[in-house]
Amino acid sequence: MIDEATQSTEEEVRRHAEKMAKKKAARDKIIATKTEERGLIIVHTGKGKGKTTAAMGMAIRCIGHGMKVGIVQFVKGVWETGERQVLAAYPDLCVMQAMGEGFTWDTQDLQRDKAAARRAFEAAKAMIADSSFRMVILDELNIVLRYGYLPLDEVLATLRDKPRDVHVVVTGRNAKEELIEIADLVTEMTLVKHPFRGGVKAQAGVEF
Repeated sequence: MIDEATQSTEEEVRRHAEKMAKKKAARDKIIATKTEERGLIIVHTGKGKGKTTAAMGMAIRCIGHGMKVGIVQFVKGVWETGERQVLAAYPDLCVMQAMGEGFTWDTQDLQRDKAAARRAFEAAKAMIADSSFRMVILDELNIVLRYGYLPLDEVLATLRDKPRDVHVVVTGRNAKEELIEIADLVTEMTLVKHPFRGGVKAQAGVEF
């Protein structure tokens, strides 16, 4: 049965087609001016969930295009995450190095945290300089910078001097203003509601 309330008149159909045609023409005109293609500095930050998740989605997208991705995890360490198991199926297109030792409140050892951050950053710099990688993801680097485990100036210089064609993605809360300033794309995840506050623990397939 057809709901008459949802049916459009011929005049409504005509006006809609004209409106969409104008929108398409305007959009096509804008797109035609965007001709540059280069590697981007991308930042996922904010208190909301989804920063690493979005970055891993970009890694999968690159793999789908046959592009090689490097991932350095500055905090998560050897956690058994679902994305790690999926990405492990593409060893020729994805190199994932989990080099963190947990959050600072887990280790409670400043020098150990700084040493782990340094090892991870050296691995990251090697990936960025390696022409075989099209994208390098620096997962939770913002946390490392927040606690001062690495010199901010060194990190910024590495990103500014990266090869032109390499995308670098940085995740984590509290992105430094200086990092936001040099980034090409910044997304802030906003927390609206989270089950953890209601007593629900982190669950496979959602958090890891």
